[in-house]
Parts: sequence; C-alpha cells; structure tokens
Amino acid sequence: MSTTTHSGGRPPAEPAEQPRRDLAQLGLAAVTAVVGAYTMYDASTLQVGFADPVGPRLFPYVIGAGLLVTSALLALAALRGDVPEAEGGEDVDLDVRADWATVGKLVAIIGITIVTVGLLGWAISGAILFTGSTWALGSRTLVRDVIVGCVLSVGSWYAFYVGLGIPLSAGILDGIL
Repeated sequence: MSTTTHSGGRPPAEPAEQPRRDLAQLGLAAVTAVVGAYTMYDASTLQVGFADPVGPRLFPYVIGAGLLVTSALLALAALRGDVPEAEGGEDVDLDVRADWATVGKLVAIIGITIVTVGLLGWAISGAILFTGSTWALGSRTLVRDVIVGCVLSVGSWYAFYVGLGIPLSAGILDGIL
C-alpha cells in the first residue's frame, strides 16, 4: 500500500470539515434579536413626565441590550458549529410516560384560582392554589399545606398591597385584611 506524497514528502491535506450549523439556534437568535430591538424601540417611545435620571426607560433599555448581546453570542456560537449536547437524563427516566393526571389536577387548580380570585380574593384563592398544587404534586400533609398556603397568600397580599402599593383583590375578606 503506497501513499501519495506531495511536495516535501507530506501526505495530502484532508479537506477541512465544515462546521455543523444548527438552524434552530440561528432562528432563536433572530427572534431574540427582534424582541430585543423592539424592546429598545418601545422604550424610546415612552413619555417621561419627570426628570428622574433613572426613569422608566432604563429597565427596558437594559433588557433590550441584554437580548441583543445574547442573540449575537448565540448566532456566533451557532455559526462556529457549537451544537448543544442532548439531555443526558441522569435524573429523568425518558421511558416513563407523562403523568397526565397530575397535569390535569394542576390545570384544574389554576382554573379554580382564576375563577375564584375576584370573589374570594387573593388571600383565600392563593391558599387554595398552594394547597391544591401541593396535593396534586403528591403531598399528603394537608394541615401543614393549608397553614403554609395561608401564610404565603396573606403574606404576598400584604407585600403587594403595602410594600409595592399594588392592590390585590381582598374579596370576601375586604375590611378584614
């Protein structure tokens, strides 16, 4: 078996392998760039009625710039041929089917919360949401879940109402909270 040699006795150079480009990454980079550019454009159209150096435009500008930088880095990585590794699934059994009963329970609990938050108020609906979600996900300590749900929902109601000045529905507890 003989090898053909070129000048200097070296074997011929193998053709360079083209980097594999993941078009999905390029698509995601494009969508991220569009969202970032629109965010920055929308921030520039905000009407500011006061002379605050850190006004309402700062946060959208930062988010938009971050999205543009992220999209540029993702596009560069995709063009270089960087392909993400598939999920190893070390803690996920990929052979097990989805637990649609749990998904159905969670959807029902969220639906109940949406329907009842206006009437019952966030404090009660939030407690039902927390307690029902823990039940759907397998918790069997009902008393503890109800207590934690009540503390979380009333605490978050006060955090929004008093701390942030954003009124949440008090519902039937109006005048008590």
